Amino acid sequence: MRTYDSPYIADWFAISLRWITLVGALVSLAIRDTLVEMAWVTLLLLLWNVGMTFMAALNVRLNFHRIVSVTMDAVLAVIFFFQQGGITGPTWWIAILPILTASVYFEFWGAMGVSIAFALIQFGSLWYTAGSLNASLAALLPAGGTLGLGVLFGFLGGRLVTHLRASREDHLQNEARKWRIESERLRAIYELTSTLTATLSYKRVLDTALDMGYTALNSGSEEEGDVKLVSAVLLFKGDKLRVGSARRFTNADMKVTLAGEEGVLKRLFDEGEPLLSPNIGYDPELGRIVALRSCTSAYCFPLRSGFNVYGAMVFAHPDPKYFNPDRCSLMDIIGRQAVIAIQNARLYQDLIEERNRMIEVHEEARKKLARDLHDGPTQSVAAMAMRINLIRRMVEKNTGNAIDELAKVEDLAHRTTKEIRHMLFTLRPLVLESQGLSAALQSMAEKMRETFSQNVVINVDKILSDQLEMGKQGVIFYIIEEAVNNARKHANASAITVRLALVETGIALLEIADNGMGFDVHEVNQAYDKRGSLGMVNLSERTELVNGLLNIDSTPGKGTRVQVYIPLTEEAADRLHHKK
Repeated sequence: MRTYDSPYIADWFAISLRWITLVGALVSLAIRDTLVEMAWVTLLLLLWNVGMTFMAALNVRLNFHRIVSVTMDAVLAVIFFFQQGGITGPTWWIAILPILTASVYFEFWGAMGVSIAFALIQFGSLWYTAGSLNASLAALLPAGGTLGLGVLFGFLGGRLVTHLRASREDHLQNEARKWRIESERLRAIYELTSTLTATLSYKRVLDTALDMGYTALNSGSEEEGDVKLVSAVLLFKGDKLRVGSARRFTNADMKVTLAGEEGVLKRLFDEGEPLLSPNIGYDPELGRIVALRSCTSAYCFPLRSGFNVYGAMVFAHPDPKYFNPDRCSLMDIIGRQAVIAIQNARLYQDLIEERNRMIEVHEEARKKLARDLHDGPTQSVAAMAMRINLIRRMVEKNTGNAIDELAKVEDLAHRTTKEIRHMLFTLRPLVLESQGLSAALQSMAEKMRETFSQNVVINVDKILSDQLEMGKQGVIFYIIEEAVNNARKHANASAITVRLALVETGIALLEIADNGMGFDVHEVNQAYDKRGSLGMVNLSERTELVNGLLNIDSTPGKGTRVQVYIPLTEEAADRLHHKK
C-alpha cells in the first residue's frame, strides 16, 4: 500500500457508485423476499466498500489499485449473479457494478471489456441452464443490454475522467501559480527587509517602503488595474502630517498638510491598529488629496513604535475588493518592517543631530572660555601691566605712592588668581568626582562668594544627590552653574538660591531662583537668534541630557525662577513627559 498527500477523486467516484449499486441490489432483493438468502454475499460487498471508503479517507491505495478494484467488483458481481438465480434473478443487472468501476478507472475500453465478459457469462449461463437454441437466443437480449450499458457508461466514464484530469491539471496550475506568486512576494519581502536594513537614509527608507510595497502587492498579478495603486507615507513634523514620500500624487498633493484629527487618520492613531477603509475618497482629511478621490478602498497602517508615533502608510486602489486578506497581511508585514527602518533612520538622524549639537556645545564652551578669559583674567593682567609701569615711574619720584600702588597690584593679582581658579573649577570640578554633587555645589557657592562677592544659598537633599549616577550629577552641576552665572551677570541679583529635592515618586525638582531684575521670557525667546549668548539654549540642551523638563518663570523687576524636573526612572520619565 502507498500513501498520498491528496485524495484521488476517481476513488471517491467509484466508492459512491458502488454504494448506489449496493442500495439498488438491496431494494431488488427486498422486493423478491430473497434478502436473507443473499445476506452473506451482500455483507461481503458491504465490507469491501467500507474498506475502500476507509482507505480513500486516509489517502491510501493498494498496489495495482485500479486492477484490484475492478477485479474484486467483477468477482463479487459474478458471485452475486449466480447466487441470486442468474439471468432470472431479481438482480440480474448486477453487472453494472464492475462496468461502472471499470468506466471510472479504465474509461471506455475498460467498461467495454467488462461488459463483454459479463455478457458472455449471462449468455453462457442461460444456454447451459436451458440447453436449447431458443433459450440461448432469448439470452441475447440481456447480454445486449449489458453491452449497451458498457458502451453508455464507458462513454460517460471517459468524459468524466477527461473532466477530472482537466480539473486536476487546472488545480495543479493554480497551485503552481499561487506558489509562484507567494515565492515572488516572499522574495519582495526579503528584498524589502534587506534594503531597509541596509540604509539609514530617511528619504531612501520611505521610497523603498513604497516601491517594495507596490512590488509585493502586485507580484504575479496580471490585472491591468494594478497600475492604479496609489501609495504614500505621511509623517508628523511638529503636530502636522506631511507627505514624506508618495506614488501617483500630484504636485499639489505633495504640499498638503493634515492634522490627523478626523476620519480614518484619527481612528488610526487612536486605535493604533491597521484600518481598511471602503470610502477613502470621501474621508474628511484624506479626501483633500486629489489622487485618492478616484480610489474606493484603502489600507492604512500606523507607523508607531511604543509611544512614538511617526505617521501613517496609506495604500489605495479604485477596486473595492483589491485589499483581500492576503494583501492586507502582506501590508502588515511591510508596515512593520517600515516602522523598524524608519525608527532606525530616525535614531541615526538623532545621532547625527546630537553629534552636531555636541560640536556646537563644545564650540560654545570654547567661545565662552575665551570670553571669560578676555573679560576677566586678560583684562586684569593688562591692568597689572599698566600699574607696574606706573609704579616703575612713581618709584623714581614718590616712593610712598609707589608702595600704595603695589598694594593695589597685589590685590588685583589675588583677584585674578581667584577668577582663574574659579574658571578651572567650573571647567573640571574635581570635588564633584571625589565627594559628589552636594559638596561640589557648596564649593561653588564659596568660590562665588570669594571671587565675585555673590551670595549663593545651597539647599540640596544629600541623600537624593548621592543616589544619582555620576554622569547625571555632572549635568545637574553644569545646569546650576549656567543658571547661577546668568543670574550674576545679567540679573544683578544679590541673592541666588539653589534647591534640589523630590517632588513626587521618581521625580526630582531642581530650582534656581534669584531676586534680580528679571526679564520677559516670551520676548527674549522670540529675539534669541539675535543675541550673543546662548545661556538659555545651554540650559535646554543640558536638561534634555537628563531627559527632564525645563520651565523658566521670570517677570521684569521680580526675579527669575529656573525649574528643571528630573526623572529618576524610566517609568517616571514616561509619566513626566505624558503629563507635558
